[in-house]
Amino acid sequence: MSDIVVVTGMSGAGRTSCLKILEDLGFEAVDNLPVNLLARISRSDESGPQRLAIGIDSRTRGFAPERLLMALTEVKAQPGLSPILLFLECEDEVLRRRFSETRRRHPLAEISAVGDALAAERRLMEPLKAAADILIDTSELSLPDLRRILAGRFGAEDRRLTIAVLSFAYRHGLPREADLVFDVRFLRNPHYVDALRPLTGLDAAVQEHIRADPDFAGFVGNLEALVLPLLPRYQNEGKSYLTIAFGCTGGKHRSVFLAEMTSEWLRRRGWNATTVHRELARGTQD
Repeated sequence: MSDIVVVTGMSGAGRTSCLKILEDLGFEAVDNLPVNLLARISRSDESGPQRLAIGIDSRTRGFAPERLLMALTEVKAQPGLSPILLFLECEDEVLRRRFSETRRRHPLAEISAVGDALAAERRLMEPLKAAADILIDTSELSLPDLRRILAGRFGAEDRRLTIAVLSFAYRHGLPREADLVFDVRFLRNPHYVDALRPLTGLDAAVQEHIRADPDFAGFVGNLEALVLPLLPRYQNEGKSYLTIAFGCTGGKHRSVFLAEMTSEWLRRRGWNATTVHRELARGTQD
């Protein structure tokens, strides 16, 4: 079986970065492939299974959503081929900022302003978004986040479930990539202790303060009882990547400690778990 990923989506949403990451993961990457060549380049050869990542979007020569969908149908009809359509989404305001920062021109902007071009492209791309096998919203994703998500889905031959445990601040919004979200604002808040306020959930003093909450032990026990039985079920259903998110007010104390603790007990039980602290990485926790 050959792995063929067709990467499309909104201009500026990260198609080039996505292709580079897939190339690092062992794919042969081709960008701006004319749609009429998709079926031809996807054909298997005698060298064995191939891993292809193909970038196609509104700037590609001969692009039309219905033509791309027809070409994907043709590829699927070939023995041993099962292409995946990956759609990269992004909020308009973020796309405007990205085009402004890079001084790149939107591919449809020659006929209208950027805002109108984005609206026109959304209408154009809607059939592909609706048909996508995987949809990734890059509005709030850093490049390491995108790499982590793609590695979880396409990285190794080992298809075990990869788990990311994320801490975040509710004041900055829910993480779009989260599968399971736990609100830990009910726990005692170290922010109101002068000596603990400048510290984070990575510090032992903060951890001890949170552990002393009378409801902490019960919550952790119920959390493990809820999450652990779900993981093999997710894996058996073919899910390769799972994000568990813990949120508190500032994303600095309680959520950070719970994310660290959860990653630790997941690893002790044999799961592949990593930890990401969104607000600590951004420096926006105050």
